[in-house]
Amino acid sequence: MDVFGVQAYLRSMALLREEVPSFKRYPFELPAVASMDRLDFHPKVTYIVGENGMGKSTLLEAVAVALGFNPEGGTLNFNFSTASTHSELYRYLRPIRGPQRPRDGFFFRAESYYNLATEIDELDRQLSFRPPIIDSYGGKSLHTMSHGESFFATFMNRFGGRGLYILDEPEAALSPFRQMAMLARIHELVGQRSQFIISTHSPILMAYPDSLIYQLTPEGVRTVDIEETDHFVIMKEFMNNRDKMLRELLE
Repeated sequence: MDVFGVQAYLRSMALLREEVPSFKRYPFELPAVASMDRLDFHPKVTYIVGENGMGKSTLLEAVAVALGFNPEGGTLNFNFSTASTHSELYRYLRPIRGPQRPRDGFFFRAESYYNLATEIDELDRQLSFRPPIIDSYGGKSLHTMSHGESFFATFMNRFGGRGLYILDEPEAALSPFRQMAMLARIHELVGQRSQFIISTHSPILMAYPDSLIYQLTPEGVRTVDIEETDHFVIMKEFMNNRDKMLRELLE
């Protein structure tokens, strides 16, 4: 895929179906995986959305690990492991890269972000002879901030442009206002030749106009517009008919 002459760092990810041991066991039995041959990525922003249990985080994790990122998040230089819980899906994925290589990269994972913050503090204690790693995150320990503040500090300070950024539910600790600010930050970084792959439940975050949205369903993966996503439809219906929906939910 090529937009305005700017090619993606990661064009697609192919599933080596002939090497999969069995499509009857996890994670290959997930409809999104079982129906997959290749997943193409937008050179600017690709979203992976869907209901809980559809395999969004599993798929995003496998994409990140296949590219060499730590399963618990961080840059390509992080290799810590708190608990080895990632699936084997990454072993059967083959990245199809563009001709240009990103200068920066980060795998952001909301559920293990605490572990990443702890690792940064520990490395800075052990390796006092070089500039602290935390300087790249704003200079303040991520554990001394609120959850949302620490998330946003990473987005604002660590992401430097010309990067490939893989984000798993970055909205988890962000207020609606911060989610809109995050959308502006994504646009800023896209202008600096960055590419994003994002798993999210937030209709705000998935609103970036120059993007591709994959919705994971029990039938597999389909490309949708934001107005077709369950997240947008349900949120709009609730806000427009709140009293009616509350009566139906609470009676």
